[in-house]
Parts: sequence; structure tokens; C-alpha cells
Amino acid sequence: MNRSPCTREAPAPIVRGAARSAALALLAALPFAPPATGQEVPEAVEYCLMCHEDDSLTLPLDDGSEMSLAVHREGYLPSVHGDELACTDCHQGYDTDEHPSGVTFESRRGYVLSHYEVCKQCHFDTYTRMLESIHFEYLKAGLEEAPVCSDCHGAHEIADPHQKGTMVSRSCASCHGDVYQTYAQSVHGKALVQEGNQDVPGCADCHTAHSIADPASPAFHIRSPEVCIRCHGDPELMAPYDIPTEVATTYLADFHGVTATLADPEEVEERQLVVTCVDCHGYHDIASPVLLSETEMKAHVAGVCADCHEGAAQDFPAAWLSHFRPSFRHAPLVFLVNLFYWVLIPFMVVGLALQVGLHLYRVAVRR
Repeated sequence: MNRSPCTREAPAPIVRGAARSAALALLAALPFAPPATGQEVPEAVEYCLMCHEDDSLTLPLDDGSEMSLAVHREGYLPSVHGDELACTDCHQGYDTDEHPSGVTFESRRGYVLSHYEVCKQCHFDTYTRMLESIHFEYLKAGLEEAPVCSDCHGAHEIADPHQKGTMVSRSCASCHGDVYQTYAQSVHGKALVQEGNQDVPGCADCHTAHSIADPASPAFHIRSPEVCIRCHGDPELMAPYDIPTEVATTYLADFHGVTATLADPEEVEERQLVVTCVDCHGYHDIASPVLLSETEMKAHVAGVCADCHEGAAQDFPAAWLSHFRPSFRHAPLVFLVNLFYWVLIPFMVVGLALQVGLHLYRVAVRR
């Protein structure tokens, strides 16, 4: 019988013709351990597991290494595909009669890259979004280590992608380890990793899951306030944490926010000076301002200002209203000036309209 190029030497469980029926009849009598999940194992999957639960089953590769072909029911059955797909839905060309012979792969990575497109059979929309990502740009440029579907989601033990903590640790952290460690110590990361809080942003909430833009590009920098405002401008989401949504509106109302709003992400120059949320608060190492003392906060803000405003004194940030709205308690002079203009401007507009109206009335009467 033709065998696939596996290195395990054992009696072949794949049979032909009439013997196949006997093998399937024997299957029920074999002493298989019950699945740890309590799920019923589909017959077609159980047939494959007869060989593939053996840890010694490997595939020799052209680079001299071997790739394990072991798949364990404890990992596959609880996965999102466990009760939906049979093995041959993804591994097409492999049936119960025989496996393709003479098929070899240069390396384990070569095998992964030759098979990841099978996902688009079911997830075509998601696959097309991936084609727009910075990861795919690297892949097209010849960087074989750029992640594909199975690198992030896994091949057989595929977890629910909506579980942020699991996806962050299994996918993004596997390549971006240093970034993950920084994120895990931030105010967002601690809430997600240590407390399992699903309200805080994970990697995909800021970078998206599949159409990932280049975070080093000017366009991404300009659009970053949109990402922050999605959460920090949502009253319902912020209410349980007593975080005012004014942080979004006050930023958009000040000079920095207006500049970012008017800038065109598609035409922005690399060195164009636009200050966004991440310039002051950081990217992955975001700390809670509540945990900083007033002195620490002033020193931090002064350092951020000095990055753009050379020679700025330590009291330079005092000219900025921060995220506070003017009030008698905070910036009383600005509050009074605003109040003055709220009265003066309507008075002038009404007076001007009255003057024009009376002038038109006089002209009409004289005629």
C-alpha cells in the first residue's frame, strides 16, 4: 500500500475496498479513552485519530528535520471547529483509502505557507481583509516569518477569537513578546491579563484583527485618536469606571485636537507636527493618571511638551487646560472670559439683526 512519507513504522490502519468496512466495524470495539470534553467524536475524525494521536508519527522534511503529525482529541474537540468540521474539510486529498505519496516540503514553515489559504474556503471575507494588512505586505516581500491564519489562530486547537486574553497571549504575544510584556504592565494590560476584564482594549481593538495597518506610518498616528475615542467617548462603557468622557471632547476642542482633525491621513507628511493621545499617554505602556501624584503628573507632562516645544520651562503645561473644562474651580479666568463671550456674541448678533431689520423697515416706509 502506498504510504505517506511518515517516519512511524507501524501496521497501516488505512485499508482499501472490503477491508475498510471491517476496519470501521472494529473501530467501535477498540479501547479508545473517552474524550476529556465528553463530546461525541465524529466517525470520520475518529478514523484519522487512530493514527494521528500517536506522538511518534512525523513527516520528514527536506531540510532534514521532522514535523510532528500528532493531533490530540483533548485539543481538537473543544476547539471552535471540533464539532463543525471533519479533518478532510481542511486536508483535502487525504481520504480513508490512501494519502498522497511523494509529497514533500522544504521545511515546517514551507508546509504552513502552502496550507494556510485553505481557511478562505469558509472565511473568505476575513481572508481578503488580511490581504490589506502589513503582515501580508511583509509576506509578499519574501518574509516567510510573517504570520498567516494558523500562526495566530492555531491549526487544530483553535480558541474562540472573541476571548481577548487568550488571543493576545496565543497570537500577538508569540511574535511581539517585548511589546506584550510592556502592555501586560499597563493599566489596560493588567485589567485584561490579571483580571480578565473584557472591556479594556486588547491588541485587535486598536490595531484590528486582520486588516492591520503599519503602526509606524503617519496615517496610523493621525488616526490614533479615533481608536482611543471609541472607548473613552462612550458614556455607557466609561460609567462603571468613573472615567469622564470629556477627555475625548476636550482633546478635540483644543489646538492639538483640531490640528489632528483637519489633517488628511492620506497626505500627511512624515514630519508634520500633530500631537495625538499616544504622544502624551504612550502606546503600550499607558499608565493610569489617577495613580500619579500631582508632582509626578506635572513632571511627566512637562517632559512630553519639551519633546516638541524646545526649551519649554517646567511650568509650560500650566498654559494648557489639560482635559478639564473651564470652571470656577479650574481655570476661573478662562471660564469668565468664555462666559463673557457667551453673552456678548449673542447680544451683538441680535443687535446687528435688529439694526438691519429697522434699516429695511425705514427704506420700505419711505417708499
